[in-house]
Amino acid sequence: MSFGRALIAILCPPLAVIDKGCGSIFIVLILSIAGWIPGVIAALVILNRKY
Repeated sequence: MSFGRALIAILCPPLAVIDKGCGSIFIVLILSIAGWIPGVIAALVILNRKY
């Protein structure tokens, strides 16, 4: 994960995981609506995952 992706994950979490699939975007979007911090944490976890 690059510094730019981490910064985008902090500022707009759903935008940071846009290339990870529809399910990831939906999960991060719902968590971001529920509260900004859970959305950021979910985005950072998804970005750090190794496939």
